[in-house]
Amino acid sequence: MSIPRLTDAERDAALAALPDWSLRGDGLVIMRDFIFADFSEAFAFMTRVALYAEKADHHPEWSNVYNRVHVELTTHDAGGLSLRDVAMARAVDGMA
Repeated sequence: MSIPRLTDAERDAALAALPDWSLRGDGLVIMRDFIFADFSEAFAFMTRVALYAEKADHHPEWSNVYNRVHVELTTHDAGGLSLRDVAMARAVDGMA
């Protein structure tokens, strides 16, 4: 199954609706940093996202250091951003 990559215009419109996310320099990834009160809150957030990601079959690239979580989204099958990334970003925002 081929997943269509967003056009530049679609990507820009999606980012306008996701003001806390930024576009990586190559235009293929959106990313956001989250800061929580402590490690337990950060880990709980990651757990919520992981459960959603499994159901959606779309997984973030992320890292965690103590109370910080860095999230990057891209669709490898599309060679860049797709609607799956936009939906995941919205869901992740709702879980933060």
